[in-house]
Amino acid sequence: MNIVAEQPWLWAGLLAYLVATLVAMWGLSPRLVGSESVQSHRHERIVLGAIVLGVLLLTIAIAVRWVRIGHGPWLNLFELLMSQLWSLGLIYALLYWRLPGLRPSAAIVMLVMWILGSWVLLLEPADSYFPATYYNVWKWSHVGLGKVFLALLLAGVGLGGVMILRLTERGRRWFRAMPTDAVIDKLAWRLMMLALVFDSLMLITGAVWAQDAWGRYWAWDALETSAFFTWLLLAVGLHIRLSYKVPPWASGVMIISIFVLAFVTYFGMPYVSTVAHKGMV
Repeated sequence: MNIVAEQPWLWAGLLAYLVATLVAMWGLSPRLVGSESVQSHRHERIVLGAIVLGVLLLTIAIAVRWVRIGHGPWLNLFELLMSQLWSLGLIYALLYWRLPGLRPSAAIVMLVMWILGSWVLLLEPADSYFPATYYNVWKWSHVGLGKVFLALLLAGVGLGGVMILRLTERGRRWFRAMPTDAVIDKLAWRLMMLALVFDSLMLITGAVWAQDAWGRYWAWDALETSAFFTWLLLAVGLHIRLSYKVPPWASGVMIISIFVLAFVTYFGMPYVSTVAHKGMV
């Protein structure tokens, strides 16, 4: 197997994410949960440090690949996963730092992150061709907004997972240091509201980019249709949450369902359908 220059940095970054995942899980130990000592919160600093280290190492991996192939890693599935692992880690590190109430949910979030990391390790790091349609400022806005949207959804998945796991005795023991389900539910849907804002802006900038690149704002191709359904499901979920009394576990199921559809849209549709987003005109 030929090892390209960015792979060792990618492996090192994923190793840092793995450390964050394992330490976050260790932090759910009943011996630590509920303790108010400074010692009991040391694992949180380790988790944050490992995530930040992973982001820095992935930054180097992306920079090395960018220099090697002459453009950013935004096209094939290997590149998309690598860049998403970087942006998800960066944004989640900021949320983890600023919102102490969600920190125990890192055990769920980082597990999802490492599942993505395991997937990227199975892919061939083939070089990609950068199409002319990607040389567009609206494309960068579209991609950046999408990365924030997906990261907010992922943070919501962590909180939703906590509300579901708390249906069990073990889950209540693991996450008893977190606020009540009502508080977690409120925070999760605030993240979903922000996600809807960034999703809406992503669709708008994507339409402007499509007009510049291919001469049409919308074509109802597989990716655009899936992206619209993701936006619609998120909007319906928010409407249900604001209009009806929804049990916390049901809120968690809704949030995870929205993330699953977004996941399929991001990491499935562009690679099973011949769409313009693959650089075709």
